[in-house]
Amino acid sequence: MASHAQNLPQTLSASTLEWRREASLVPYAHALKAMETRNNAITTGEAEEQVWLLEHPPVYTAGTSADASELVDPRFDVVETGRGGRYTYHGPGQRVGYLMLDLGKRGKDVRCFVHAIEGWVIDTLCDFGVDAWRAEGRVGIWCEDIDGREAKIGAIGVRVRRWVTMHGFSVNLDPDLSHFSGIVPCGIDEFGVTSLARLGKSVSAHEWDEALIKRADGFLVTLEAARLRACRK
Repeated sequence: MASHAQNLPQTLSASTLEWRREASLVPYAHALKAMETRNNAITTGEAEEQVWLLEHPPVYTAGTSADASELVDPRFDVVETGRGGRYTYHGPGQRVGYLMLDLGKRGKDVRCFVHAIEGWVIDTLCDFGVDAWRAEGRVGIWCEDIDGREAKIGAIGVRVRRWVTMHGFSVNLDPDLSHFSGIVPCGIDEFGVTSLARLGKSVSAHEWDEALIKRADGFLVTLEAARLRACRK
């Protein structure tokens, strides 16, 4: 854990979350079914919150706002999903984080939840020497590409059902960036897509996971602040 974790209440420590980490590729349909099962179990009190870190075989997924015209070349399977957003790509070299958390206990603020995810990923990227940021009106994580232009390095898409979350975020460690050309990623065609490898950063899935876990306490503190604000209303 990060050094400040020892000063946090136990309920805010990342050590209280169940962390599931996959070394092999997980088919998207399998992951979606597992998320739905876990979501139901958390809702009924039969399971604890979970963060699941994994990678998928190449797949395009369609969010609830997906526009068919943005599916340019369906060279891989296309799976409809209940998360927010439009089309996105998942594949080897892209680390995905699925968050099954109970927002009923964490402030019931979806906007704050997305903001907290963005901050968590941005802080983790900083640990690898990448200066990333949020962009007004564009959900996701952005940075300067090798050509000096702004590019997307991480995507976010969540679903909340009975205040328990599903889906989450993805970060491009070293995927085949040409695979993104089959879609208009997240409906935004004026910006490119980049990766840690393209930026000259060699980061393994294990190294990324470890850094992310060390930064998780800050993410939980942000959610706790939302809960406290809700309590004061």
